[in-house]
Amino acid sequence: MSGDDRQNEEDRQKELAREHKERQAQRAAGQTAKARRNTFIGAGVAVVVVAGGIFAATTLVNRDPAGEAAAQSSPSASASASASPSETAPSAPPAKTGPVSCTYKRDTSVPNKFVGLPGKRPNMKLKKMTVVTNRGTVVIDLMTDAAPCSINSLDFLAKKKFYNNMKCHRLVTPDVAGVHMLQCGDPLAKADGKNPTDGQGTAGYVYGDENTEIPLGKGVVFMTQASDAAGQNNSQFAFSLSDENTQIGAGYNVIGMVSEGMDMLQGLATSGKDLIVNQADITGDGGTTAPKNPVIIKSITFK
Repeated sequence: MSGDDRQNEEDRQKELAREHKERQAQRAAGQTAKARRNTFIGAGVAVVVVAGGIFAATTLVNRDPAGEAAAQSSPSASASASASPSETAPSAPPAKTGPVSCTYKRDTSVPNKFVGLPGKRPNMKLKKMTVVTNRGTVVIDLMTDAAPCSINSLDFLAKKKFYNNMKCHRLVTPDVAGVHMLQCGDPLAKADGKNPTDGQGTAGYVYGDENTEIPLGKGVVFMTQASDAAGQNNSQFAFSLSDENTQIGAGYNVIGMVSEGMDMLQGLATSGKDLIVNQADITGDGGTTAPKNPVIIKSITFK
């Protein structure tokens, strides 16, 4: 290819990227404030691969520490997690006294599949969460003492078979979004790069923040919510697949650490070429990319 041809191709890619960004902005402008995807994007710039070219979509993470739906819990001195893929395992918040009670608030403002509300009293004896997928099995050592209401919610939904045969709707690599993570838990997601509401679906209720002081290093498993929300945790959760994600800082509900299956998770995608860009994304932030080779949850169990 000659120098002129290369320049023409670069100009064409830039024009495609510009048109794509304009389409996203137009779609986003037509949505209400509630049309927000539960997401986790690198602070600063998210880079999206488009037809061989790239464009940058600026996404700021703005988190209000005061949540609308409160979850009252009493974390104890240490987390249940014992094994960590990172060099240093995160620690849980200091102990507080008193019984654990959780509050869940019905939410019909977003697409949802409602199967009921969890009970107020969590099982504090739960130590492990096992996620069986079509690509392999992941075991998570839980921080039940520090995140009882999050784990109580997940356990409730798992027993309802809420997650069975659910596609993980979002997988990102550092070259695409500046972070490396897998996100699951939208019951209505298609993960096909075409569904405009992927990432918005929930179990129809929300609950407050807890255990939010841990940076999102490799192996951390956490609940997700819209980047401009607080106290809006729901059915969606994510696996942090790189220590580079610590650039985001803390602020998300951490439920535990991956103790088995980390190699499988990191091998799901090595770059943007393994992902499908959702050009129908109605939020317009460039944050939706699904794995070309689907990741499907077969079951989730707790013990």
